[in-house]
Amino acid sequence: MDPDSLSRRTILALSTVGLAGCSTGVPSDTEPNPSPGGTAGLDHDETAWDGYDPDWSAPTDAAEPELEIEVLAENLEIPWDLSFAPNGDLYLTERPGQVLRYADGEVTPLFEPAGAIDGGSVPPGSDEKSWFVDGGEGGTMGVEVHPNYPEVSRVFVCYTANDTEEPVVRLAAFDPESDDPGEPVDVLLEAPAKADTNAFIHNGGRIRFGPANYLWMTMGDAGNGEFAADPESLAGKTLRVTPSGDPAPGNSEKGDPRVFSIGHRNPQGLSWLPDATPVVNEHGPGPDEVNALAAGTEYGWPDARQPDEYAGTDYRRPIASSKVESTVWAPSGSSFYRGEAAPTLQNRLLVGCLAEQRLKSFTLTPSGEEPPALGETGQRHSADWLDDTYTVTSHDLLVDELGRIRHVEPGPDGALYAITSNRDGRANAPFPLERDDVLVRIAEA
Repeated sequence: MDPDSLSRRTILALSTVGLAGCSTGVPSDTEPNPSPGGTAGLDHDETAWDGYDPDWSAPTDAAEPELEIEVLAENLEIPWDLSFAPNGDLYLTERPGQVLRYADGEVTPLFEPAGAIDGGSVPPGSDEKSWFVDGGEGGTMGVEVHPNYPEVSRVFVCYTANDTEEPVVRLAAFDPESDDPGEPVDVLLEAPAKADTNAFIHNGGRIRFGPANYLWMTMGDAGNGEFAADPESLAGKTLRVTPSGDPAPGNSEKGDPRVFSIGHRNPQGLSWLPDATPVVNEHGPGPDEVNALAAGTEYGWPDARQPDEYAGTDYRRPIASSKVESTVWAPSGSSFYRGEAAPTLQNRLLVGCLAEQRLKSFTLTPSGEEPPALGETGQRHSADWLDDTYTVTSHDLLVDELGRIRHVEPGPDGALYAITSNRDGRANAPFPLERDDVLVRIAEA
């Protein structure tokens, strides 16, 4: 499809920033559709990863720098994810159904994934409260560019699709340079998008290539916690596959071989510590959690969420919980930051928060090391019911400066790039602004 034919999106001229098996009533999880082209030239040795540092140390100062924000794009429509290509081009999704590219100071529409649900949004500056806009929490969500792009012309997208007998959350590969870029080149996997509700909820949807160049995906429970507890279902899991959709080696030894970890409610953030430990954050229902992952480990949903519910179980406990802060984060996209543009935030996990309309910094201090100072906003996640592998300290940043921060991603220039979801009907005043939603660049002042 020619991008010029996409009438609901105009090209924006912007400032250049120097970037170069399931229960009855839902569909069964599909088998992968392998394609050898996506795997070519990838090294699956995590110790060869550029960020690998098994002897890393966490910072000891408070994570409370003064940050500067540069707005790069305005009037986006619920942007959901960001992914940088090796050449510096930035790919992003809008939940109503669009994949875009930001390059040379310009946002260009690329394609709408075939079969994606038709979502909606509230207008910029609107005071309308529409908790479930068209599409609910589903839509066009995660995006990740192949590590060898453009030699391997593949962009992976996770989206809610309704072109099947029952709606699904689909992970598919696309070729943006093809004559029909919205038609998947490969469908890697599909999982339930709805349980017994009328709304699309808990569709998860973050996708990332990990240190060993396997493709990871966070999958929500589709509104039914029993899916999360079922090792044969892909819902309520973190998944790890090859770029062709085959199970990656070393996943869980029970259930579907594409499953890495079990018992998640609605995970939306996925990142890695320098020693290649995967970390995921997920939504409530109060409290919200940050979890350190291990293959085959169960994280308790729907049986365990409150402190006393873990007693007498083998469920892995969270390393941080909003229970400690007596609040709700609604944590979304996250990144472990190593850049130079915000040096105070180096070696910290940064998480976009929706309900609290802020960016949270989590310092994961390995057991036995000195945790950071608390400063003005710090909270220590040291309750005796939490996993004590790390002492986790959280700090608050950009409180009500951008609104609902959906994702934050380090760029090739060392800065942070963030997107907002202020037009999803859930923002608190003064958001959404007339300029919402936005793509921004963040650096330390």
